[in-house]
Amino acid sequence: MFPEEIETDRLVLERCCHENLDVLELYRVCSDADWQEDMAAVTRYMPWEPHETVAESAEFIDDAEKRWEERESADYVIRPADGQEGAGVFAGVGSLHLDWDRRTGRLGTWLRKRFWGRGYSGERAAALMDLAFERLDLELVAVTHHVENEQSERAVEKYIETYGGRREGRLRNWIPYGDEVADEIRYSVSREEYRAATR
Repeated sequence: MFPEEIETDRLVLERCCHENLDVLELYRVCSDADWQEDMAAVTRYMPWEPHETVAESAEFIDDAEKRWEERESADYVIRPADGQEGAGVFAGVGSLHLDWDRRTGRLGTWLRKRFWGRGYSGERAAALMDLAFERLDLELVAVTHHVENEQSERAVEKYIETYGGRREGRLRNWIPYGDEVADEIRYSVSREEYRAATR
């Protein structure tokens, strides 16, 4: 149902599975054991913490494989394409979570800090919106971010505007972040808005 690989101008998105992502590499990146990664900064506004064990990283990939097989989510490993700085390096994960009853997809992503500021979030979003609207025939793609995450706000607003979408508003007490429940900001793009912007 989902393509195993998606290529964009500057990225390669590969299915998030044990075949494409080494669990020890994921652990090294996500454990915050390597001070250069600064995963505390990456996960600051995420509903998960840096991984504490290799088993936790293995479970991350196991869960992605299960969601893929059950058609609940298409999770992709993000790598810069040939010609890009860091070509082929594991840069992060991008996802399209599916709510078939509502004919809606929800975007999610995280990137290692060294890949911030390159516009990769928007390029990944464009690829997954194309998947949602042109291959899966969904009617809406939504995305949220933590209310205090200004960097995500700038990135999301840029690509939402590009595809004719809108900021819907603040979802109060929406998602657990550690011991707190945080507000999030939600945006959406309809299939009609997307097609008007791309055709």
